[in-house]
Amino acid sequence: MEINPAVTFKHDRSIMYAKRPKVLIVGAGLGGLTLGMLLHKANIPFEIYERAAVVKPLGSAMFFNSTTAPLFKQCGIYDEFLSIGKYLSGANMCTEDRKIAFRLSFAGHEEVFGAKGYIVARPQLYDLILRQIPTERIHMNKKVLTMEQGGNGVLVRFSDGTEAEGDILVGADGAYSAVRQNLYDKLKKESKLSATDALPLPFSTVCILGQTRPLTPEQFPDLGREESVSSRVIGADKMYSWDTFTTAQNTVCWDAVLYLDENTSKDNDTFRNSEWGPEAAMAMCKEVKDFPVVSGGDKKLTLGDLFEWSDKDLISKVMLEEKVFKTWYSCRTVLIGDACHKMSPSGGAGASNAMHDAIALANRINGLPFHPTADEIETVFKEYQNERVGWVNAAFENSKMMRNMVGQSMSSKITRAIIKRLPTWVMRKMETQQYCHRPQVAFLPLVEDKGTFRPGPQPSLASKAPQEKETADSIASETRQTTTSV
Repeated sequence: MEINPAVTFKHDRSIMYAKRPKVLIVGAGLGGLTLGMLLHKANIPFEIYERAAVVKPLGSAMFFNSTTAPLFKQCGIYDEFLSIGKYLSGANMCTEDRKIAFRLSFAGHEEVFGAKGYIVARPQLYDLILRQIPTERIHMNKKVLTMEQGGNGVLVRFSDGTEAEGDILVGADGAYSAVRQNLYDKLKKESKLSATDALPLPFSTVCILGQTRPLTPEQFPDLGREESVSSRVIGADKMYSWDTFTTAQNTVCWDAVLYLDENTSKDNDTFRNSEWGPEAAMAMCKEVKDFPVVSGGDKKLTLGDLFEWSDKDLISKVMLEEKVFKTWYSCRTVLIGDACHKMSPSGGAGASNAMHDAIALANRINGLPFHPTADEIETVFKEYQNERVGWVNAAFENSKMMRNMVGQSMSSKITRAIIKRLPTWVMRKMETQQYCHRPQVAFLPLVEDKGTFRPGPQPSLASKAPQEKETADSIASETRQTTTSV
């Protein structure tokens, strides 16, 4: 396939009528899978390419609430989501002597925002979304080497010698996105890249995380409770905080976060490019194995006990970078999720924002005319970024605040003292800024939002597929003709 950006093609839509753009998605994470699920429902051709040879069930717990409930309901998977999730009414902030210092309550969220919040193990949610996509659309062991794009399409070359051609390329391949790197290299040569986008990803924390095998309430007493229990211990004299979450599968998801200073940042820099990798996890496990865990009973458990109950090859060490990039698209290429905005997991908003990206982008792609030009594609990419960037920046700032709250600096201690004493109405006002964004898919039947606090604006909800637009234009034309004749 010859890609020549200098060549201008005259599109004859009568010859290539009803041709929807073919979408190449690089990255089979939650963002890429969600986009694939939505494109499949819109009957838009797509393929997903994942660099890993196999996808391991890695990760810890994730929190989903009213901001993703409409998506799950529209896609017909909400009931199954509820079956694998466990209701969470609040999060406990604890001290090293296993006492609750204060609690962040989520009570009343269903009435105000339309849905409760649930803890779900990442592997369980991943499997649920993966099953919504035809297996033949997902291609494993596809590491991107180069990409080209221009007036007549996009071409991706992989390390195994194969190529893929399409009309749109979506980089959903994480914080160290190969698609973003290729795109930025070309933009930099053309002097079109923001100076801040050219800088390396900053990171201030490192994390190990995993999930135990199914346990009994005798082993971990909080598993006997009907609700999920979230406990975050904040180190008293160490640069760590650590979390436990009980799940519907009677497992305990856990993590331990190291807050880096200048010296420890250098020590961990060699690990920068290894996302979700087990290589250095065991060394960090040894450092934190004696940290006390809140289990809900009299047993004095530690993180070391959770490590013993976890499969070692499913324990991961990951970098927790934080950055919102300025450049999300160019020509036929666009970025979603961690590829364009990487947030601290302290705010619990990374995965949900990747899904929100997928909703907005799917709405815009579905609204493209048949056989779209490169300019038309780039225009909807601009609309997609304009719709999402405000919400992303707000979530990014909230995640930074939550990360600071559990840190060890004087600012962190002040933040904890303030939040501990905030009146309920102030907390609710802060929550509305996050939970009012409850986007829906424009081309699926809308679901009723029963929250008393109404959802925020969603411009892409007005996007219509070419057939729908033609029908609407035809009806409008007939109406005008009838009115004129009368």
